[in-house]
Amino acid sequence: MRTASSNTAVIRAARALAPPGLEVVLYEGLGELPHFNFDLEGERVPRAASEWRRVVAESDALLISSPEYAHGVPGTLKNALDWLVRSTEFAGKPVTLINCSPRSMHAHASLIEILRTMAARLVPESGVVLPLGAGTAEVAALLGDATLSAAIRETLRVLEQALRAERSD
Repeated sequence: MRTASSNTAVIRAARALAPPGLEVVLYEGLGELPHFNFDLEGERVPRAASEWRRVVAESDALLISSPEYAHGVPGTLKNALDWLVRSTEFAGKPVTLINCSPRSMHAHASLIEILRTMAARLVPESGVVLPLGAGTAEVAALLGDATLSAAIRETLRVLEQALRAERSD
């Protein structure tokens, strides 16, 4: 949600580096989602949560790049995932993770556990840890760094390969 978020920059770079036929869509509505409440299920689901579920339902896979706050998953991301727990849009959906800091392993591990519990189909071989340093948290810097852009391309290639394999089953 931060204006200068390195995680958002990574998703934007992934959008620019995506191979033909693979579209990366940046969902920017996390801050619009109300706090999850089981009482708001069924016909009472808020519009923002319905929109979020629709975006997930229309996606073939999810690419998540998340920061770590206080050794955990940021509340806004956890809230967004909570809105998907009881929905049918998410179970079995291929998911890959990009971690922007080798030091941020607590949230990454927690996110993997949350996603497994939610019946996501993690594509671990597509996940990557990007060692972003000072000055590489902008899209242009990511695209201009051969090592980082190659890592993002490889993540997308493996995710695309997993999607093709799923479609042929």
